[in-house]
Amino acid sequence: MDILQGNGDRGGAMMLYLCEKPSQARDIARMLEAHNRRDGYLEGSGVRVTWCLGHLLEMIPPDGYGVLWKAWRLETLPILPDGWRVEVRQKVGKQFRVIQGLLKSCDEVVIATDADREGETIGREVLDHCGYRGRVSRLWLSALDDASIRKALGARLPGVKTEPLYRAGLGRARADWLVGMNLTRAYTLLGRRGGYEGVLTVGRVQTPTLKLVVDRDRLIEQFQPRDYFELWIACAARAGGFRAKWVVPETEADEEGRCLDRRRAEAVAGAVTGAPGGIVKAETKRMREAAPLPLDLSTLQQEASRRWGMGAARTLEVAQSLYETRKAITYPRTDCRHLPESQLVEVAEVLQSLVRSDASLGELVALADPSIRSKAWDDGKITAHHAMIPTKAGSPVAAMSLEESRLYDLVRRHYLAQFFPVFQYDRSVVEVSVADFLFRASGNVEIAPGWKVVLRREPKPGEAEEPGLPQGLKKGETIRVEEALVEEKRTKPPNRHTEGTLIQAMKSVGRMVEDPRFKQTLKETSGIGTEATRAAIIENLLQRSLLRKEGKSLISAPVARVLVDVLPNSVTNPATTAIWEQALEEISQGTRTLEEFERKAVIWVTRLIEAVKKEGDHHLGRFAELSAASGVEGSGKGGAAGMGDAGKAGQNAGDGCPACRKGRLVTRSSREGRSFVGCDRFPRCRFTRPG
Repeated sequence: MDILQGNGDRGGAMMLYLCEKPSQARDIARMLEAHNRRDGYLEGSGVRVTWCLGHLLEMIPPDGYGVLWKAWRLETLPILPDGWRVEVRQKVGKQFRVIQGLLKSCDEVVIATDADREGETIGREVLDHCGYRGRVSRLWLSALDDASIRKALGARLPGVKTEPLYRAGLGRARADWLVGMNLTRAYTLLGRRGGYEGVLTVGRVQTPTLKLVVDRDRLIEQFQPRDYFELWIACAARAGGFRAKWVVPETEADEEGRCLDRRRAEAVAGAVTGAPGGIVKAETKRMREAAPLPLDLSTLQQEASRRWGMGAARTLEVAQSLYETRKAITYPRTDCRHLPESQLVEVAEVLQSLVRSDASLGELVALADPSIRSKAWDDGKITAHHAMIPTKAGSPVAAMSLEESRLYDLVRRHYLAQFFPVFQYDRSVVEVSVADFLFRASGNVEIAPGWKVVLRREPKPGEAEEPGLPQGLKKGETIRVEEALVEEKRTKPPNRHTEGTLIQAMKSVGRMVEDPRFKQTLKETSGIGTEATRAAIIENLLQRSLLRKEGKSLISAPVARVLVDVLPNSVTNPATTAIWEQALEEISQGTRTLEEFERKAVIWVTRLIEAVKKEGDHHLGRFAELSAASGVEGSGKGGAAGMGDAGKAGQNAGDGCPACRKGRLVTRSSREGRSFVGCDRFPRCRFTRPG
């Protein structure tokens, strides 16, 4: 234990492990034999383990820097604090005080928060706020199994090695604050000058995300459907009959290879009906398909949205319940779909836990081969966390809610599939020439189901399984066309975004960026947002009435479209996120300073505010039209917050609501205990302002 605790040669020295959450602390404390429970921490011989409950600190709002920024006025922008200030979140004040007291009696702090930029920030911001100046080391964990924890405890990193991640985290938070506080106020004030009463919230990640939905909605609305025609022939061959589709020559096809001329398709049909032909190509290839990787959070959210219409935030909430309450799955807020090789020794235990949790899975588990090592096991691809998998706890499925059991089933089956052989099938392609026209047929024949006995994909609505072709078709063989049929079809617009497809679009947004440098950055940073924040971003857009849901579909509100139109391209373009992420990565690598990054962020925000002051009046007509048509539309959460003297009359408790003009304003209290004035028709009307 001396090696693990690091105090073997330091006498009575006390070491404090600072974790991110209680569950993480319990896992580490177990390995350190810190079994004694105290108020807010665990204690052992020469070691204490405590936790942060996520961010214990938050950046103060503009009015905390002085009365100048309490009222929302365009002339007082931009808001550029001389020195950054944070405060303890009210609901976690007790735990902060526990940590503050523990820091006074320890000789060394081991930061044991999540192994990423945000985790580094959560730990170090507390140390800075408490004025801690002692020794710091880093426990770098990508998994919380016993083997991984023991290995990390024996190889702690010097604190100086990961400290640049903290500077990058500060840069991200401060720049986001500058953008959000300044541009939200600027465009809200601009909207009010045009007669629009709502708050127009702007954010570095939120706004490009909103644009994804706006662009998709406009693409659908502007879509012009076209008729096209497919020609199918029924072929008779010695081995049996099959259907083949006309391959439209490039000179006669549209960009998608389709025939748009009915008369041409019918002419070809007439020319080949009853005519002989020959097989000019007949190929069959044995295809081998590996099991899909275990799940990360975004993939779980996409599947839950597609299958059951579950929202991204709800999916995360249920996954957190499976993780924290049921102890059924590992950490859900992961962006990784691979597993550490150190966990291979636990495979048999995890598989048996699946049977304990649900006896009906016994037959599948019996078919699994633990010796199979899929591509999921790869230490080189592990990020801050490994993929989401079942735990060894074996939580009973019968005790789970319907939503919990659905998500747990997805997680366990993706894990179980890793221990099944590859799916094998024969892929056949046949090409037929008839009267100098080319036709093509293809088909699949399953050879070995492999992992598909565990994870067989559900067909999409209207999707038919591709039939196999007759066996024995050979090149050079003659065929006869028994029938030719022209099918009329119509092009369809893309589907509206769902929460699942929007998360996927956020991850793959690099495809929309033309500059190859930024394209690569977005690819390396997995698009915009993070696994932990994407659901909250979408939820905020919904709460602020910038988006609304119809069934599974997300639809942009009129105010969202106006906001996207009036904002500069540099704010709505995901390439901006790429530039920021590139700079933050350089800070984390020590090749760029936090001060330089902040200086450039201030210059960028200042220029944007100057542009609003000079050119903002050009957009007033758009807001006036919106105000006349929207009513409550878009008067989102945050309302006229902090408008002060610049606000309009009738914004005090007891007055009529200036947004919906139907409700009355009442005084409420936030979760943090702050008073504010809001409409009594909430949630139908979301107008608020500080009390």
